[in-house]
Amino acid sequence: MLTTRSAPDPVDVPKVAEALLNARRLVLYAGQGVHYARAWKQLRELAELLAAPVTTTLAGKSAFPENHPLSLGSGGASFSRQAYHFIEHADLIFGVGVSFTATPFGLTMPKGKRYIHATWDAAELNKNVPTELALLGDIDLSLDALLVEVKERLKGRARDAVPVAKEIKALRDEWMAEWLPLLESEETPLSPYRVIRDLMRTVSVPDSVATHDSGSPRNQITPFWESVEPLSYIGWGKSTQLGYGMGLIMGAKLARPEKLCINVWGDAAIGHTGMDFETCVRYGIPILSILLNNFSMAAELGVMPSSTEKFRATDISGNYADVARALGGYAERISAPADIVPAIKRGIDKTRDGVPVLLEFITRKETRSSSYGRS
Repeated sequence: MLTTRSAPDPVDVPKVAEALLNARRLVLYAGQGVHYARAWKQLRELAELLAAPVTTTLAGKSAFPENHPLSLGSGGASFSRQAYHFIEHADLIFGVGVSFTATPFGLTMPKGKRYIHATWDAAELNKNVPTELALLGDIDLSLDALLVEVKERLKGRARDAVPVAKEIKALRDEWMAEWLPLLESEETPLSPYRVIRDLMRTVSVPDSVATHDSGSPRNQITPFWESVEPLSYIGWGKSTQLGYGMGLIMGAKLARPEKLCINVWGDAAIGHTGMDFETCVRYGIPILSILLNNFSMAAELGVMPSSTEKFRATDISGNYADVARALGGYAERISAPADIVPAIKRGIDKTRDGVPVLLEFITRKETRSSSYGRS
């Protein structure tokens, strides 16, 4: 099939290069367009040349390795302290393959900042943020052209990244100290953050593809799951359709059968698409499904007090491990912290045997999320 590509206006590229080099507090904000263009190498090279910190949208998560010293992690309805800090203190934000759409499922772009926008869609320019300069074209071609200009001005020598990396690390250490009591909690019912932490420490993250679901699981996993390889995390936002992650991870397993494919969802989400676990059994799609069951739509407790009291509108119940077993898969129900890792290891082994797995973790009604600067 014939396709066409477009490169940015050559007049604009030197202007953007100069602006980036003259910024004092530059932040690179990368989105799904980097994935579409497969421009991961160029994004990393630009960040390292400029010694610029990088954060991503939810859909752009894994476009930049989150174990890199310049990574701020991904943005969404929840995000790291360091991402919030650097966005708030930036003097220039360079959006690469993003729409800059104002959404509660993304980082808030502060007013009064300077913005440069690299996008392939002219309709996105000046939509929600004022664009000072733009590169309109395919993201890989735009970054290729920009790298030539930046390297020429730097004479091929990257800027010293040590000061900004130290600042990021200090903020990250503060942030992790704040959240470690939940991430390492020994309490029961289980902390969902403990389940997520143990999951990430048990699987081989580079050899996995993970996705969240709508609601609390999305807010709980995305700041703390450290994506290190492109396309190893399927991030999605600007939408709240419960159960969507199930179909995504089934598709991921069909596309990448050599990967361990993991979806993390809650008891509300499984009520919408949980019967597709039978589809996994019937077609031999061995996913690892991590269910956080707190018997409640906990995120809605604060906004639905009357309907909860009168009609139990936020209450959910069921033994989903029993359902998964009845549908022909492997399942366990886990309620003790010490049992989390062994259950995950057994689940991984079963997926290697070609069996779909559902691990149901009994968790508390956790409503806290890593969302700074939001009421």
